Amino acid sequence: MIKVESITFAGQDERGVTAEIDSLNRGGKYILAYRKAGSLSGNHYHQGISAMKDPEVVFLLQGKVNIRYARVADGNKGEEQSIQAEAPARIEVAKNTWHLMEFLSDACFFELNSFAEGDKDTFRI
Repeated sequence: MIKVESITFAGQDERGVTAEIDSLNRGGKYILAYRKAGSLSGNHYHQGISAMKDPEVVFLLQGKVNIRYARVADGNKGEEQSIQAEAPARIEVAKNTWHLMEFLSDACFFELNSFAEGDKDTFRI
């Protein structure tokens, strides 16, 4: 339901580090967001109506987050679980997975979809 992968850096020098990130063949507009420690994002699920939400892919660029999630069947939320991710990380949310991100620190993330994509495929329980 939720998949978190660490991002491996391709190079490092006196300037810092660099990583190469796969776009997953997704084009169009993306979301760049900054969140304050203690804030919440999500609290919904996607049915996979939008290809950009099947799965939803988020790159956590900075910070630490606790992701609460549960499988959704027939509009009902199953048993809730949680997983933590710390930047840099790639977070993948499968369709029909309710998810809520609790930011444990100030954070920045890059989401591979647009507001329009989310609007047509976002459901609250």
